[in-house]
Amino acid sequence: MSFRVLGTGMYVPPRVVTNDDLSQFLDTNDAWITQRVGVKERHFSTNETAADMGAKAALSALENGGVAAEEIDLILAASVSGESISPSVSCMVQHLLGLSCMAMDINAACSAFDFLLETAAGFFARGKVKKILVIGTERMSRILDWEDRGTCVIFGDGAGAVVLGTGENYIDAVFDVKGGNDVIDIPQPVGMSPFYERGQEKKPFAHMAGQETFKFAVTAICKDCKELLQRNGLTFDDIAYIVPHQANKRIIDFASMKLKVPQEKFYVNIDRYGNTSSASIPIALDELNRAGKLKRGDLLLLPAFGGGLASAACLLRW
Repeated sequence: MSFRVLGTGMYVPPRVVTNDDLSQFLDTNDAWITQRVGVKERHFSTNETAADMGAKAALSALENGGVAAEEIDLILAASVSGESISPSVSCMVQHLLGLSCMAMDINAACSAFDFLLETAAGFFARGKVKKILVIGTERMSRILDWEDRGTCVIFGDGAGAVVLGTGENYIDAVFDVKGGNDVIDIPQPVGMSPFYERGQEKKPFAHMAGQETFKFAVTAICKDCKELLQRNGLTFDDIAYIVPHQANKRIIDFASMKLKVPQEKFYVNIDRYGNTSSASIPIALDELNRAGKLKRGDLLLLPAFGGGLASAACLLRW
């Protein structure tokens, strides 16, 4: 037994920040950002936490799926930008929804939504649950270095969620983790321990080596998608949509070229939301679902990649 998607939801804060807005205090402009990243605008929180946004996306998914919050047996959440290490984002969402079910976070950065789906499949397989709420939510603006134009222009804030129920629509997934912080790193403050021998401290913001990240991401999309299709006896012609993590438009375009798959098969919305890390795939799924572009039985590929370094791809029947 695996699961099927009962409902989708998303939430982005109302404050929209354009490239021209960023150029007011950064040495950048709309053409530079659009050409290198593909982002035209993004949403930033002014007074909402990652948990606040996650709860709103969850409520939207519950409504879309016709599921009462009290029916949820488990909340799985992911965030690299929650306001607290503890309580976790999932616990705070549980509190905001007024529930008493089990709740836990998984940290796999931008790949986390796929990791959450795999974890959910395990709970369904064991017969432990009937309905699960899966949430990716990020207030990336909290962990950006606003003096680093190479990274802060890429990201946005938002949350996406799905409600899962019993079914057989989660087909397969692949995962690959190469541990290390040399390419992508979001360090915590070192702390004030008098016993810790301090080395050189990085600022507690997102750090990315751009070229290495680009190469890793393109390689991961191509490798993971081909492996997943091959071992399930499928081709890209069988896939209705590829819904990738929205990290960079050029990454998606380059992967499309290397895979010889038309760009139209890739769903892209980074131009409107930026990179929302673990929230990007569920936000895209909700947009596709509410636009009526998904038909029951459609096969979807969900490739993701990010800090860890971790990559993943899921094969899902809608």
